[in-house]
Amino acid sequence: MAPTLKGLHIERGMDPNWNDNQPIYRQLRDRMVALILEGALKEGDPLPSVRAVAADYRLNPLTVLKGYQQLVDERLVEKRRGRGMYVSEGARRLLLAGERARFLNEEWPQVLAVINRLGFSAQELFAQTPALTHPAPPPRGSDTAAHRDSDTPPPRGSDTKDE
Repeated sequence: MAPTLKGLHIERGMDPNWNDNQPIYRQLRDRMVALILEGALKEGDPLPSVRAVAADYRLNPLTVLKGYQQLVDERLVEKRRGRGMYVSEGARRLLLAGERARFLNEEWPQVLAVINRLGFSAQELFAQTPALTHPAPPPRGSDTAAHRDSDTPPPRGSDTKDE
């Protein structure tokens, strides 16, 4: 039995709501790319069949095939005759390199312009950025009052002003 998006537990990345600003086949391609980058689809994993995606999301199979074909053309996915399509070896690495270059060339200059316009210093920005070595912030909506009455310090970055 061929895998389906729901069977792979990746339906969260496959929102059936399509936007009108871009062709559906391109949105499907972008969503599959996101699943590869997030690790939900790993190298060597089969893609859900064209028929399954078409049925699950009420799309024309030719639309799904066109989105998948873009992935093949970009060498992110390989066709295996009679078996389906599979994530290619090195696909995530290739995608990361492309996405990083795109971010640095297209998005970073805009972000940097905002940072400069607002007058942030590097120290201010790093103070707001949780590092991998910092403890995780408390879950949203958690009560930091419990920390006021205990011997343990409050979580870093929590608001513990006296009332």
